[in-house]
Amino acid sequence: MVGGACSLQLQPRLLSSFVGNRFIHSTQPLNQLFGYNSGKNQVSMQLSRTFSGLADLLFNRRNLDAEPNRRRKRLRPGKVSPHRPVPDHIPRPPYVNSQKPIGIVSGPEVHDEKGIECMRVSGRLAAQVLEYAGTLVKPGITTDEIDKAVHQMIIDNGAYPSPLGYGGFPKSVCTSVNECICHGIPDSRALEDGDTINIDVTVYLNGYHGDTSATFFCGDVDDEARNLVKVTKDCLHKAISVCAPGMEYKKIGKTIQ
Repeated sequence: MVGGACSLQLQPRLLSSFVGNRFIHSTQPLNQLFGYNSGKNQVSMQLSRTFSGLADLLFNRRNLDAEPNRRRKRLRPGKVSPHRPVPDHIPRPPYVNSQKPIGIVSGPEVHDEKGIECMRVSGRLAAQVLEYAGTLVKPGITTDEIDKAVHQMIIDNGAYPSPLGYGGFPKSVCTSVNECICHGIPDSRALEDGDTINIDVTVYLNGYHGDTSATFFCGDVDDEARNLVKVTKDCLHKAISVCAPGMEYKKIGKTIQ
């Protein structure tokens, strides 16, 4: 990371309905990306000063409540429940309960047939969990209730919910509602009619992570939101269609753009 460290308490209109509204500088190490204050029911996310300053400039200073014709007010903090337990017999990813910084792969990894099959199995389970999670989306349900159901289905299949404990992340799935960009932490806020919610499911099974997400409509969603989801889905399928051995990442990105 560049430019030092700060603890950014991201405003709800940027990432989720769970956090505060200002920067607090910290000298804590960067090996924990998230922190949870049970007394205040707050979650903070630590980012590089460079990135968090940009995020603040682009998003946090916007007064969304003041926007004309806005259908609903911006997201407000909800309560984050305690970590859900995982049975001892289920293997954990290396980063769980580790104080070491999360590593980043420096180059491509070529997997053998056994590894590829394990990837298929974990990916298939992730897809099944995501499909189930989508059936739960309706006005009145909380994202914490979705987290509980997802958590249970994952451990019932002998897998570990990958987000739980990743850099201190406190829940088992990411739920990003409306203006929340990504990686929202489930909390006590109930979904409302007209909300959109992205559910991001990742499972760890047989040493491999299966990762998938989709955006779901809650009740009667406006045309603008429906079009956004449609265009995004079209971009995804076009990008998948050009994926092949030797294809450069930048060309995949250009296809999306």
